[in-house]
Amino acid sequence: MDKHNKKLLLIFPPQWTPISPHFAIPQLVGQLKAKGFNASALDLNIDFFNEILTTDSLKYSIQLAQNELEILKKNLMTVFSIEKKSSDYTFEEQIFLYRYNQINKFLQTNNDFLSIIPSIIENAKTTVKNNDFYSPAKLIESVNIIDRALEVISIPYSPLKIEFEGITNPFFKFNYKNIKYFVEDKKTNIFRKYYENKIDEIINKKADFIAISLNSSSQIIPGLTLTYMLKKKTKAHINIGGNFFGRITDELSKHKEFFKIFADSVSIEEGEGPIIEVAKYINGIISIKEVPNLLYYENGCVHQNEKMKPIKLDDMANMDLSDYDFKKYFAPEIVIPYQSSRGCYWGKCSFCDQDFGQNFNIKKIDKVISEFKEFKEKYNINSFEFIDESVSPSYLKDLSYKLKENNININFFIDARLETDFTKETLELAHKSGLQMILWGLESGSDDVLKLINKGIDLNKRFDILRDSKNAGIWNFAFIFFGFPTETKKDALQTIDMLIKNNDIIHSYGRSVFTMGRHAKLSREPEKYGITKIYPAEDEFSPNIKFEARGMNKNELKEILDHCIKECAKAYNNPLWMYLRYREWLFLYIKKYGSDWVKNCTILSNRES
Repeated sequence: MDKHNKKLLLIFPPQWTPISPHFAIPQLVGQLKAKGFNASALDLNIDFFNEILTTDSLKYSIQLAQNELEILKKNLMTVFSIEKKSSDYTFEEQIFLYRYNQINKFLQTNNDFLSIIPSIIENAKTTVKNNDFYSPAKLIESVNIIDRALEVISIPYSPLKIEFEGITNPFFKFNYKNIKYFVEDKKTNIFRKYYENKIDEIINKKADFIAISLNSSSQIIPGLTLTYMLKKKTKAHINIGGNFFGRITDELSKHKEFFKIFADSVSIEEGEGPIIEVAKYINGIISIKEVPNLLYYENGCVHQNEKMKPIKLDDMANMDLSDYDFKKYFAPEIVIPYQSSRGCYWGKCSFCDQDFGQNFNIKKIDKVISEFKEFKEKYNINSFEFIDESVSPSYLKDLSYKLKENNININFFIDARLETDFTKETLELAHKSGLQMILWGLESGSDDVLKLINKGIDLNKRFDILRDSKNAGIWNFAFIFFGFPTETKKDALQTIDMLIKNNDIIHSYGRSVFTMGRHAKLSREPEKYGITKIYPAEDEFSPNIKFEARGMNKNELKEILDHCIKECAKAYNNPLWMYLRYREWLFLYIKKYGSDWVKNCTILSNRES
């Protein structure tokens, strides 16, 4: 008998933006197949969006919301009391009243829209997936319809709300008790309904090992709902991987029940090497104690095995995308995530913990070239998103030469740091080789904030680099954030002023509010960064740490965020890119029309091709 005969199924669950396959699963399947293991991939995230965004699904959701409202009305007076304060209600009672108010208000105020949304959703979905995508007016209208459809689909499951890029729930907390509650609660968990049929389909695949990849907090409820339901119906080994739980292994180890009702094991940190050892264990070649990077429950205890040295990128097999149907994704052309390095070559920014659990190594250019050739020949893929923390100037230069030398016609975009080695010549060469957009870590317009961030760049020359990039034909996207410790209103206004004054070379920006990851470097020296208090973690599974610091208060921060939206909308003249919410969509527009056309396309002018 073949020692590799056991079936291994790797699943990517909702909730992730359904524009392209996530990197993790095809990367792991590629490693398993290269070693002769019987592995396959299943993207339930894209399946979920395609199933809920249908005429029948919307009709069902509207009827379900009406039914739920009737049930809530019948029981309202057993819960509500005019004499009670909001704090007097139990957790379940608070959710009951919230559900009643939300569903009742939505049905009363959206009656006209509810009558037409089922009949227009299919066309909106099709528009995003075909060449009508490149008509700005049609795309924006379709995206708005999809947004509204997701509201309709979510409302019977209030307080949970499904969005294209995630989930919101004002009652959700990152602790075990709360997570378990929302996984088990059929009234508020839309994924239980979705999985009712999917569980049988998964079980019919007769997999001996089922791995679920959780890479974001938005996947916690849908992902654990899936493992919870699978544990009840299959004897297959259920494993959870991805980078979320790898950040909280100490806290997870304290919850023995987690390993009884959610998963048999949890894989942590880089998975390409450990997944091979897991496969050996499933095939009876080694014992579970020999599987590195693994948490598992045995004999009344949670055990954590030793970690293995990560495999070098050069020694990894190529991604395997043979199980993916690209036509299902919400874009007219697939943009594949690609990784040429892991970790960060700088690795000193005080705010960052994105490289936690990763060891920096870089892929040789020749391997990159061979992989691009395979993507083009095997899958007809020509567009790529580099998901490296940052691509260095020298690497980009060498890659660009090799792409031209090998006559590989692709288009791609990268993340990068504003380093002076990004010369005019390098940027021009990169654009000619297919580079369409760079996502730059600009962060702030305040020198004081940037010094605390420790960007390690020449602050006086960053705008020269942006200008050279713009002149080369590359789209400049700037990451900025507000709310860094010690940041004053004056500092924040300098950031807004920087965007407005340089909107000729900063084509677009992505704004966020600073949150301190539990492994962020500044958490080790709080006094240095004006942090006056760090709160003990109320939610043991939270990826972030609550803190107090010198700088803007919450009201000032809100004013700044509103001011940024208002002033930049005016300065950029209500541009198309503000409506292209996802970097892959923006990239596809730049690829088709060029950066100048996209920059000059405003919604007010309705300019289209």
